[in-house]
Amino acid sequence: MQLGESHNIFGDYINGNSHTDDNTDQPKPLDGIRILAVEQMQALPYATQMMARLGAEVVKVEHPVAGESGRSSAPFIQDPDGRQVGVTYLRNNFNKKSIGIDIKSEKGRELVLELSTKFDVFAENFKSQTLNKMGLGYKDVLAKNDQIVYLSISGFGNTDTPYSGWPAYAGVAEAMSSLYSWATPADKPPHISPLGAMGDTGSAVFGVIGVLAALRQRDNTGKGQFVDISMFDCMVALADVQIQYDSMNVERDPGKPGLLILDAFKASDGYFMIQVGREHQFEIMCDIIGKPEWKTDERFTDRQGWVAYLESDIRPAIEGWASSIGKLEASTQLAEAGVASGPCNSPKDVAADQHVELRQMITKMDLPDATETETPKTETPKTMSVPSNPVKISSLTEGGETRMPWLNEHTDEVLKAELALSDSDINELREGKIIG
Repeated sequence: MQLGESHNIFGDYINGNSHTDDNTDQPKPLDGIRILAVEQMQALPYATQMMARLGAEVVKVEHPVAGESGRSSAPFIQDPDGRQVGVTYLRNNFNKKSIGIDIKSEKGRELVLELSTKFDVFAENFKSQTLNKMGLGYKDVLAKNDQIVYLSISGFGNTDTPYSGWPAYAGVAEAMSSLYSWATPADKPPHISPLGAMGDTGSAVFGVIGVLAALRQRDNTGKGQFVDISMFDCMVALADVQIQYDSMNVERDPGKPGLLILDAFKASDGYFMIQVGREHQFEIMCDIIGKPEWKTDERFTDRQGWVAYLESDIRPAIEGWASSIGKLEASTQLAEAGVASGPCNSPKDVAADQHVELRQMITKMDLPDATETETPKTETPKTMSVPSNPVKISSLTEGGETRMPWLNEHTDEVLKAELALSDSDINELREGKIIG
């Protein structure tokens, strides 16, 4: 869907295919919740963007000249004033306001602390203890606002551990959690960051859960809460199968699924995956691929045979059957019969997928006369697509989003509205290079 459009995807479901938007004027779940975010890159910006999509008001604090570090993440476009804006920033900051404050200055720190009194949530994702040293830690903000929910997302949390001072990006947390060992043979090096920024987005989701729980706790007790999210902890949680299997001395060959069929197979236009872990599923698959005799073949009487004969017999049969049909058609035939299967999609496949369209999972945004700073391989695109909100709620209207803010775009507006600063006050701060 296009940025700015609004629609409730449950209209058809709730209203019997009436195509009405009865919930368009309903309040969003987080309407009234205000978040002040000293954020950068992706882990926290993704979390606050998710909460903004659910109705929260998000004001992000950035360096007044350089902006947050996500703005310098290549490749770039140019904003209307000719400044570079990196792709990491572009996809993680819809529905927010940007104010430029130099938080390393004493006056800038005081401004942020005063602003925190007007918000429900204060959020930051710097290296652990960094904001404590700058006088913007939990105790500092709590002293100004005893009902604040303070969210900190860092590589290793704010307790004392051997890694407390380490910087971390998504790949660091992913690697340390054992996720990379799951599919890496013993004689091969790990494939670093195989899933993009899962360490960031996964940690962001846990951060959102923590904030929602803390807000609920505040409702019950009237007291603020400190939500301490370690990216390493979050990736350990996502590596649950790894850790459980190892504790039970379950032997497995990295890269191999165990006693089941879980692999990719070639069709006429690409690959699709199949997961068969039960005997009745194997029998259904045999009928579909034209091998009904395998249902009584002694080689396949137990799951060990599925593994032993995967490459010699099963793969050639499946790929022979699929060689004349596409990956989506092969997956459709299997799935409709009860065998878990799906096409291995490219980004273009996802963007064109009917499910993705019907669930409104792509948001498109016009780019502002964008020119890439790197030599473009193709004509500079006029629009950008990013995933939409995956949380579907019956009363939540989809869309109506606003573009990411340009650097300092809302500085004057926010300082006047929240702190009642006059034009002369703001000019003095700007002349002192405290604000952008």
